[in-house]
Amino acid sequence: MKRFLAIYIGTMAAVEKARAASKTDEEWQQNVSRGMEAWGAWMERHKARILDAGGPLGKTKKVDPNGIADTRNTASGYVVLEADSHEAAAELFRDHPHFSIFPGDSVEVMEILPMPRGE
Repeated sequence: MKRFLAIYIGTMAAVEKARAASKTDEEWQQNVSRGMEAWGAWMERHKARILDAGGPLGKTKKVDPNGIADTRNTASGYVVLEADSHEAAAELFRDHPHFSIFPGDSVEVMEILPMPRGE
């Protein structure tokens, strides 16, 4: 089996749009609870494929030859899983709660390749 890293992508614009669609704070909290239940069900359904359940991502630091600086990106969480192919890994996320319930934008799935060996 191949290993894959899936990055959950989300923007503040999507969150603000979802919050605005909720008529009350109570309705927003109900939607969040419903989304977390659906997320848990997704994790349970695919637990045999999940190698690292991952989690939400916090603030980002960028490190380059000029030093370390605060930066922003749209990565909001991750999970590591295994599948027979890249397509099969991506299929696991079809209708995922991240974007079917929550205000997430997408899920990006990439294969974790073996480390090249210098010989």
